[in-house]
Amino acid sequence: MRKSADEQNQYQSRREFLATALAAPLLAVSRGSAGSSAADVISIASPDRRVRFDLLWRDQPRLSYQVAFNNRPVIETSPLGIIVDAVDLGQGTEVGKATPYRVDEKYPSRGVHSQATNRCNGVRVPIKHMKSGTSFTLDVRAFNDGIAFRFVIPGDHGLRAPDEASAFTIPAGSTVWYHDFEGHYEGVHVRKEISEVQAGAWAATPLTIKLPDNAGYAAITEAALVNYSGMALQADGRRVFRARLAHSAPVSYPFRLRYGAEEGKRLANLARISGTITSPWRAVMIGPDLNALVNSDIVSNLSPAPDKKLFPAGTNTAWIKPGRCVWKYLDGGANTLEEMKEFSRLAGQLGFEYNLVEGFWQRWSDSQLKELIDYSNQCRVKIWLWKHSREIRDPAARRSFFSKCRALGVAGVKLDFFDHEAKEIIDLYQAALRDAAEFNLMVDFHGANKPAGEARTWPNEMTREGVYGLEHKSMQAWSQHNTTLPFTRLLAGHADYTPVHFGERRRETSWAHQIASAAIFTSPLLVYAAHPKNILENPAAQIIQTIPSVWDETIALPVCEIGQIAAFARRTGGAWFLAIMNGPAARTIQIPLAFLARGRYQALLARDQQDNAAAIKLENTTVSRTDMVTIELRAGGGFIARFSPAGAQQSGERQKVRPRTQAPGPNA
Repeated sequence: MRKSADEQNQYQSRREFLATALAAPLLAVSRGSAGSSAADVISIASPDRRVRFDLLWRDQPRLSYQVAFNNRPVIETSPLGIIVDAVDLGQGTEVGKATPYRVDEKYPSRGVHSQATNRCNGVRVPIKHMKSGTSFTLDVRAFNDGIAFRFVIPGDHGLRAPDEASAFTIPAGSTVWYHDFEGHYEGVHVRKEISEVQAGAWAATPLTIKLPDNAGYAAITEAALVNYSGMALQADGRRVFRARLAHSAPVSYPFRLRYGAEEGKRLANLARISGTITSPWRAVMIGPDLNALVNSDIVSNLSPAPDKKLFPAGTNTAWIKPGRCVWKYLDGGANTLEEMKEFSRLAGQLGFEYNLVEGFWQRWSDSQLKELIDYSNQCRVKIWLWKHSREIRDPAARRSFFSKCRALGVAGVKLDFFDHEAKEIIDLYQAALRDAAEFNLMVDFHGANKPAGEARTWPNEMTREGVYGLEHKSMQAWSQHNTTLPFTRLLAGHADYTPVHFGERRRETSWAHQIASAAIFTSPLLVYAAHPKNILENPAAQIIQTIPSVWDETIALPVCEIGQIAAFARRTGGAWFLAIMNGPAARTIQIPLAFLARGRYQALLARDQQDNAAAIKLENTTVSRTDMVTIELRAGGGFIARFSPAGAQQSGERQKVRPRTQAPGPNA
């Protein structure tokens, strides 16, 4: 039997209570600190004491908070609270005795690195709203790389409507990156000084912040988005971004196109919740550099662990297999059964694990679909099938489709066109993941919102779009956008950007830039835009074939600058990859290879051809960790290299990469 949300919360609380036996967190209650001489303050610090959250309440008109890193402001004094049935529970409150706890655990992860660290100091603060008599709890956690808070308002029965009353005040002199909601989560980020952000501007999370005076970086997002509407941010023109819920946010163009204005008006009503209201976590990632943000585990740490009944080995449950995928959509090919068999044959040659088939499969009979699946199995390739989200909203129809997929031997489903973060749509994501898990199906969401930790709770979520990727043919210049995404949208989690295209769609970016994007844009289901024939014929095919979809270790190198250059060193087993995407300005850089282990490495390097973006230069050499590689990058250029321990057999990623093999012909 599945646990209810309340039972899961109780289980999580028991686990945290046991963890408090390890040590008491650093918690202080003081007067006259945190920049307010009249306020009582509860301060909770991270285990390394560099991150601090201060809660202020007495002699204040409302609850407020502030966040510091190395004693410098990250979030200046800001309102804190939640509205329930039009009552702001953050105003006119009495704060009780805080109860500290600690979480200290490690667990398998997938994507940026193979093991996540969840270590924080927490505190639960009982609060009473004096006028209404409503009692609730503020839960706060301080990690070495950020903070998070949420509200829990008990309730046994009846429907209540929660809304937001918290905000985030950004320090003067900060720079921010964000996009609006016109494309839902498929937007192009703008870079603005915080003083330039106008009142009324909407921002989708994560919103990334470069703090002034080299104080570090931060990013605002949410986690454990369950039984609730998604969070948007709206600027007030005075350095403040106010939290809003999806009913308040502008309805996106994709939603208007597919569902109409009237449906958008219906979802503009506040969502109501039965029983206990548990808000999602409002999280602020914090670090001295971009590497800290890229490696932050906060979003998954704040999300519940997977149900052992559905996922006996968690992320490593046997039927859940990350991998690389071919896809007929952006680079030619016919919408026919024979063409999809050919795609599977070529996927087998590449050593890729999957072939994702768009909605034209629905014109085939079950016997034709089974023919493709059986043939693909001979090529050691599994099939994913696309489906419109409208067709899985009815639980019976959803389970019937999933049952059919299971019976035919389908590996996963691509579910499309959600386009809104209303509570009922968030509920649909959760129901789809739950039902898919019961039928041993992996899931790829498209037309989707940003991740909020779902992949920890539901390891069968392999990726989701929620990103402006190569499907968009109207983009005129990709390089600045591509070098922004790793430090904005991808901070929330995996993204199905569908990387790598060698044709005109790549615009000003080079082949090397395109190949590097496959190694930088994290996606455990790594779906390639290029026709598999074009991958096989590319001079750098031998590198592409060994790029994994999941990594054991990631380092965002010091040369990284948002919107200018993204340079990642990523490890899979004993092999390292160095991947660089350059922005709009040509440059020459030197990268020390100190990330390598001791010993010699066989290196295969793929560089820009300076006079031709549609060409690549390959180089074989031997290096060690004391060496440095000099890289000349054209505007929109790139670089990718594979470093294999000398004498070691190249094995690629942990889901073992297969060598090129002959597969049966498509008519077999």
